[in-house]
Amino acid sequence: MSEVVKRSISGILYIIVLVSALLYSKNTFIALFLFFYVIGVYEFCKLFKINLVLGYVCAAFWAISYIFLNNTAYNNAFLIVLPFSIYLLYGLFTNTNFIKNNTLQKLLHLSGYVILPFIIITQLPYFLGQYTPVLLLSIFIMIWCNDTFAYICGKLLGKHKLYEKISPKKTIEGFIGGLLFTQLAAYLLFIYTKLDLSLTFWLLIGLVISFIGTIGDLVESKYKRLAGVKDSGAIMPGHGGILDRLDSILFAAPFLFLIYKIVM
Repeated sequence: MSEVVKRSISGILYIIVLVSALLYSKNTFIALFLFFYVIGVYEFCKLFKINLVLGYVCAAFWAISYIFLNNTAYNNAFLIVLPFSIYLLYGLFTNTNFIKNNTLQKLLHLSGYVILPFIIITQLPYFLGQYTPVLLLSIFIMIWCNDTFAYICGKLLGKHKLYEKISPKKTIEGFIGGLLFTQLAAYLLFIYTKLDLSLTFWLLIGLVISFIGTIGDLVESKYKRLAGVKDSGAIMPGHGGILDRLDSILFAAPFLFLIYKIVM
């Protein structure tokens, strides 16, 4: 089976499972993202040789804390992650090796890059006072739109590298194409989702996904370069691991949460 066929089949299955879990009920949504959470922690621990027991203890601590602090202190978790994300952004555009061979620092990266963003993602469908899966599904639609058209426009028009040192295949033309089509997707979602949310909200979310999501992809690429691997895992043939599939939304999650807080 060719790589393209494997990638297409696993990608379609991933979308079917994700959309079905989101739309069926909040329980299936939580169950799926708990599975992603467990796999994501495993992948990061393997990348940077973190003791798995220690990694899962850390993950369990944050998850149990979330259960007890939900709707109170934990609704401000994004305030913890935002400064960490800015630190990662600084490390991306410098020669900084932002993760040292130190267990405490590795656990800090595990918490700030994987654990807390996952927890923030699980809060995103609840901003209208009840479980509204279309909110999170719309984010994924815009991410898929951005990724797809960045790839297509990059293939057809790409001549200028976006950040060759970290991701040689990304181009400025691809980025612009992804941005424009994501804005179109944001407009269509405003028209067809029938949610009581302004066009400004949707366009802002689209911009965050295009800009911050692309940076998240680059940050994950740097993590993999530091770990000396091509993919974070192998759970999805042709795509790599869970962190490879969710890198955009993991990095964008605290910024999306901030937009939600300001606009809604």
